[in-house]
Amino acid sequence: ELACYMSGIDDEALKRLSPVMEVCRTYGKPVLIHTNEPVGHAYPGKTDISIRQIYGLAAAFPRNRIVLAHWGGGVFFFNLLKKEAKEVMRNLWFDAAASPFLYDAKIYKIACMTAGSDRILFGTDFPLLKQAKYYRETENEGLALQEKNALLGENAKAVFGLGR
Repeated sequence: ELACYMSGIDDEALKRLSPVMEVCRTYGKPVLIHTNEPVGHAYPGKTDISIRQIYGLAAAFPRNRIVLAHWGGGVFFFNLLKKEAKEVMRNLWFDAAASPFLYDAKIYKIACMTAGSDRILFGTDFPLLKQAKYYRETENEGLALQEKNALLGENAKAVFGLGR
């Protein structure tokens, strides 16, 4: 997991990330970037980061598989834009580990609808709570079995190349 706590993901941070991103791209490995929502309450590890910076990360490294902590700060919502946003963000996955602390459980269904159920990962930013809490949240939100299976494990297998 990489984080840009001092400056957010500004141009200097993108420049410093470049060698790491190149290695990960070369070896086909995903990169977890610690992002967070730009509004709401403060908590340890929350940094001043903007949606524009998160979007810029995706644009700067289009051939990397990038996993964004904390649902990517909500950037997946912009998949609903009709122009280039969906194409720019095609290399992003969104981690749900902090969901019980930050979001209403409806986030699972909304994210499936806007980002795609194949773009959601469970616990790559370290499962902060026991797994049962996450299972209960997804159980009560009307997710199809295929969506639940995807976000609770199948997507991780695909992104991390497990079970080949």
